[in-house]
Amino acid sequence: MVHFVGAGSGAADLITVRGHGLLKEADIIIYAGSLVNPELLEVKKTDCEVHNSATMTLEEVMEVMIRGEAEGKLIVRLHTGDPCLYGAIREQMDLLDEKNIAYEVCPGVSSFCGAASALNLEYTLPDVSQSVIITRMAGRTPVPEKEEIASFAAHQATMVIFLSTGMLKQLSEQLIAGGYDKDTPAAIVYKATWKDEKKFICTVDTLAQTAVENNITKTALIIVGDVIAHSNYRRSELYNPTFSTEFRPASV
Repeated sequence: MVHFVGAGSGAADLITVRGHGLLKEADIIIYAGSLVNPELLEVKKTDCEVHNSATMTLEEVMEVMIRGEAEGKLIVRLHTGDPCLYGAIREQMDLLDEKNIAYEVCPGVSSFCGAASALNLEYTLPDVSQSVIITRMAGRTPVPEKEEIASFAAHQATMVIFLSTGMLKQLSEQLIAGGYDKDTPAAIVYKATWKDEKKFICTVDTLAQTAVENNITKTALIIVGDVIAHSNYRRSELYNPTFSTEFRPASV
């Protein structure tokens, strides 16, 4: 059995209980290099075989999995955050399907959740934004034309942008071209929930300048939207005394 495990957003104690248990039981761990906190490996068995996938190709990763399965070993493929976001897991699953090797996914806390916690942020404030767009700039991996940043910016929803720290000038240009005002609040969160986490509040127009001034070149999430200012939002009806629910009648 191959277990795809989400390592969580950074801090070692933010992995799920199930994920932690699988790491302790694993005979083979293939982990995503510098993106995964190495403290997570401290719970492994003394005879556990460990591979850093940062130095491996897909084919090399599969060779380890196929061999491990043939030897009856428990294999953990440890991905950053939650594997479903930019984890490149589908291609691994398809190859495992071809070999009739069983697998399952153990979800994790995504870094976009970790970034919100770093900023004490609620992404979905009533009357401000009720949607979160998770996306990235086009780089070596292209983005479909219909999913360009500028087209998403027209919605004025909260945006969380992965894998784009090295293109912040272009990102700002696309956000503004799509409809965000240049003074729209923005944030850069570097290594959310790690011990060396850094966070900076700026505007859409000053994203690149803020990153340069603070020497942020990678491993950061960009958040854009008025929820960062957390002002002028409407109170939730769920806890409003004038609002009835299935569990509580209105009291005013």
